[in-house]
This record gives sequence, C-alpha cells and structure tokens, in this order.
Amino acid sequence: MAKHNTVGSIGEDVATRYLEGKSFEIIERNYRKKWGELDIVARETSWNRETLHFVEVKTVSREISSTDISRETSDFSPEEMVHSNKIARLKRAIQTYLLDRNVPRETEWEFSIIAVFLDQATKKAVVRHTKNIVL
Repeated sequence: MAKHNTVGSIGEDVATRYLEGKSFEIIERNYRKKWGELDIVARETSWNRETLHFVEVKTVSREISSTDISRETSDFSPEEMVHSNKIARLKRAIQTYLLDRNVPRETEWEFSIIAVFLDQATKKAVVRHTKNIVL
C-alpha cells in the first residue's frame, strides 16, 4: 500500500473514533461508486432528531507540538483539497447513497469535512471538524 493510502486510512480511523466520541453512530465507511466515494456516513441523534452526516476526511502529515500544529507539508489546508470537481462527485455520491439506502426524503442530512493532522513520529493526531458545509 502506498504511503499516502496508509496515511489516509489512519486518518479515517482517527476521524471515526473522534465521531464516536461525540456520540455519532457510524453507519458506513468507504461507500464507493465509480463517480465518487463517501468516507464516512454517520448518524447523530439529539433532541429526538436524527441527522445523517456525510463526512469527507482529509489527512495530512504534520509535526504537532504540545500546544498546536506546527508545520504543514503543503501550502494548502486539508479543507482546500476539497475542490469543485471533488464537490461535484460528493454531491452525486450523496444523492446515490440516499436513493440506494431508501433514505426517506424528510431525513435531515449535512456534509462536513474532518481534517486530521497526523504526526507519525510522535503518533499524535489533531482533528479539526468543519460542520454543515453547503455543497
């Protein structure tokens, strides 16, 4: 497996544990169609209301100090890697998921990005969750 695939897989595992720690129920990981993939599909229940969450995970290797993220390996933030072509594929994958899984039309859902900053030397990770992004 290529190094970037290993980093991405670790990042998805970290994001999954993060969401579970926030009381999300993970429904599915790596829902794939030829036109796109959903990294994580999760359910959040609060105030007797259920919301589906479609989560894109972007992982980057960075040095992490005890107080913050200290150095990026690229000039872009992980969230900026979700460009217009990626958004179009995500929209189509979400629509397909909703149809494939017979999700009722009235079900609320939202899209978010979890950026995972992974320091492989110290085996630390920092998570930044950007919620309810308009597609």
